[in-house]
Amino acid sequence: MTSRLERFIDQGVGRAPADIVLKGGCFFDLVTGELVQSDIAIGADRIVGTSGNYEGETEIDISGRIVVPGFIDTHLHIESSLVTPHEFDRCVLPYGVTTAICDPHEIANVLGTAGIEFFLQSSLETIMDIRVQLSSCVPATHLETSGADLPVECLLPYRHHPKVIGLAEFMNFPGVIHKDPVCMAKLDAFQGGHIDGHAPLLSGNDLNGYLAAGVRTEHECTTAGEALEKIRKGMHILVREGSVSKDLAALIPIITERLSPFLALCTDDRNPLDIAEQGHLDHMIRTAIASGVEPLAIYRAASISAARAFGLKDRGLVAPGWRADLVVLDSLENCRADMVFSAGRRVTDALFSSRRPVAPIGLDSVKARPVNAAHFGVPVAEGKTSVIGVIPGKIITEHRRYRLPVRGNETAVDLANDIIKVAVIERHGKNGNHANGFVQGFGLKKGAIASTVGHDSHNICVVGVSEDDMARAANRLGQIKGGFVVVEDGKVTGEIALPIAGLMSLEPYETVRDTLHQLRKAALALGATLEEPFLQLAFLPLPVIPHLKISDRGMVDVDKFALIG
Repeated sequence: MTSRLERFIDQGVGRAPADIVLKGGCFFDLVTGELVQSDIAIGADRIVGTSGNYEGETEIDISGRIVVPGFIDTHLHIESSLVTPHEFDRCVLPYGVTTAICDPHEIANVLGTAGIEFFLQSSLETIMDIRVQLSSCVPATHLETSGADLPVECLLPYRHHPKVIGLAEFMNFPGVIHKDPVCMAKLDAFQGGHIDGHAPLLSGNDLNGYLAAGVRTEHECTTAGEALEKIRKGMHILVREGSVSKDLAALIPIITERLSPFLALCTDDRNPLDIAEQGHLDHMIRTAIASGVEPLAIYRAASISAARAFGLKDRGLVAPGWRADLVVLDSLENCRADMVFSAGRRVTDALFSSRRPVAPIGLDSVKARPVNAAHFGVPVAEGKTSVIGVIPGKIITEHRRYRLPVRGNETAVDLANDIIKVAVIERHGKNGNHANGFVQGFGLKKGAIASTVGHDSHNICVVGVSEDDMARAANRLGQIKGGFVVVEDGKVTGEIALPIAGLMSLEPYETVRDTLHQLRKAALALGATLEEPFLQLAFLPLPVIPHLKISDRGMVDVDKFALIG
């Protein structure tokens, strides 16, 4: 009986028909940069022949079209798409993303190892190849209350899982530099494996120390100068374009043929509404080429360079012996997927229907105490008040200071300067912490917006003009078991339930997409000016991103890595 390997050889030589042959088109050779007219023969899950003529049991005419390797999203949190891994698979794979390297630290910060296991089980069922990085920072810092604590002993049992690549983004870079024992234990355990980086604005000798710990990749570069320093010091830069963090335009100067072996693409956080309106990695590719980037540079970054950065040695080229992850395009410039193959399987609705479901978890994770308007009072302080300054399109925030108006014995909002209240409420049932502060840049003139998506500990975060509306919004989150809520004049005007760990919907991605349309309208009715107010809200409690943030313990000066006052 002919073995699987022998059959591949026979198909490649032409002694046996291939399972599938794509005929009449060409492929983009990412080695030479040439468009090569050729049949592409597929046997089971791999390419068995190119640069020749082949016969196949199934032959597909792709005349006038171009085949490129499947795209690899090198860093994302599927939870931030607000849908399950199964729905993410169904939503994104048709855009040509055949591999996604995820860090499930959102659900891990809520549910611990149960969250990681949920993702590992899901990754074994999805059509897309989902690879998992083991969450390194649960909790992310000592400055917040998380739902779980994952010391290195909790991670090691998963290290050799077939879907695990290595240690996920190491956000606590101050802990690395100052040799925090918990950080050191995790880094030591993963020496020799892949360690993902996360070091915004870190440079000089501090960056050297961070990299000396074995960190190899970085997705937090926001300027070309920052990216170049990190590339020179051996980092592989993951150019990011998500729903909030939009770094592609700033990093266009580094996306060159010379540097492309040291680049990859990622989305980090992208919701179904933006995917429907713009696309996914295909959107990044189109945008880059329209901005003057050579197609060879951006397509390399989207596939072969990404694969090499993460040790995925079987994918990233259209060549014999390589995994048959393929995207059939109308043109390199438009990057519109006409057809997608994942491990040799043509992506269809029937293929998605063949997957086995994975039961949802964490359906009762919102355990916050009810609040009222009085909980959102901020006592009057002498001098100026620290205010979080939102920068549209960035998760980096500024530490601004204003002399705010006073109402009775409390500090009040300042709508003339677009300064409203922000609060974080512990929701894991640990301590009932509640912290208040001020934020500038949302544009709200009334009402409140609240969320259980609050990176990375995912406590309740709420911004608003009215304390009554803030309380109404926060309490409503408990009733719907997590999600996003918009309140105006005491009435809920928009909401989406995310009952899986307070992070993900039970609904199909189409329903989530349509609901997000309504949520955006409700936020705009309050005066919101941000393109993505909900995910921007979700990053206000992230105390590993400079410069000023807020957690359930208070306002955080990230530069000093300490609570204020």
